Amino acid sequence: MSAEGLPPLRIGDLTAPLPIVQGGMGVGISLSGLASAVAREGGIGVIATAGIGMFEPDFATNFPEANIRALRREIRRARGLTAGPLGVNIMVALTNFEDMVRVSIEEGVDVIFSGAGLPLNLPRLRPPGCHTKLVPIVSSGRAAAIVCKRWSDRYGCLPDAFVVEGPQAGGHLGFRPDQLADPAYALERLVPQVIEAVRPFAARFGREIPVIAAGGIYSGADIHRFLKLGAAGVQMATRFVATHECDAAAGFKQAYIEARPEDIVIINSPVGLPGRAIRNEFLAAVERGERKPFTCPYHCIRTCDFRRSPYCIAMALTNAQRGNLEEGFAFAGANAWRVREIVSVPDLIRSLVEEYREAAGRPSP
Repeated sequence: MSAEGLPPLRIGDLTAPLPIVQGGMGVGISLSGLASAVAREGGIGVIATAGIGMFEPDFATNFPEANIRALRREIRRARGLTAGPLGVNIMVALTNFEDMVRVSIEEGVDVIFSGAGLPLNLPRLRPPGCHTKLVPIVSSGRAAAIVCKRWSDRYGCLPDAFVVEGPQAGGHLGFRPDQLADPAYALERLVPQVIEAVRPFAARFGREIPVIAAGGIYSGADIHRFLKLGAAGVQMATRFVATHECDAAAGFKQAYIEARPEDIVIINSPVGLPGRAIRNEFLAAVERGERKPFTCPYHCIRTCDFRRSPYCIAMALTNAQRGNLEEGFAFAGANAWRVREIVSVPDLIRSLVEEYREAAGRPSP
């Protein structure tokens, strides 16, 4: 056990002192500022690659190069601020997926987390001798087994870990709308299913495949509960938005603080997936059938039907990150309405550790 009473998170030869992964939040919400702060406190800090080039002057005209340039800068900036474990989140659905993986490996990130599709060929992009861990994000035991079989059959390896993301997560969701409130798909059910699905593959290769629980985890008591279910760690995103170190504008964070339970809604995203967001006038206008005319300069998501979409999600999320919620909206997890103040990452980690100790029945040191 760590000095704080929580077990470390071990992914192969990589050890994070705390079993906490900061979820990657795209289009500028989790960049080097937030990721380095979490890594300094003992968790795994994660830079999200989706829309990472948003502040580059040529983002609209030279989308691929702008993202590569920004990703290199953010990884190097984060590494200059901490020696702790750093990861990147790369969506399989990105049109520049392979470029983002290649650059991340070149820059020596510790972990690549990859979801929004199954990263069936991700090992092909990791050169021999590379120590970057590859961690798919899945939403079922079946998906985890498919990835394990493909990687073992074709590449002779297994994922270094899995993140299993349940239906209470924020942003784009890997579930049908009718599954989101179905108890059969609750994270408490999914975690043991994924653990069981990967067990035979782990036994065949004689190694561990840690499973990290994600989606709706809010408190230290939640962390304790999922570790008791067999998870090796948890991934948390929403809690880290309302921190001073989060890379989003103050207006974005304020949307979390002002949100009520009824403001957390499911939307139909232009990328073809349901998503969870904080309802505001922008989304209300979309619901009324009002279109937000645009041309698509990015082609950032393979599945985006931009010709039929009422708005550009890349533009909407970029506007929100900058605090312009009149022209965009904030993605958020199901528990975002519980956020009531902005705190520092060290203070947040301390409160999570204390809550964990209380749930475990351990006195404070």
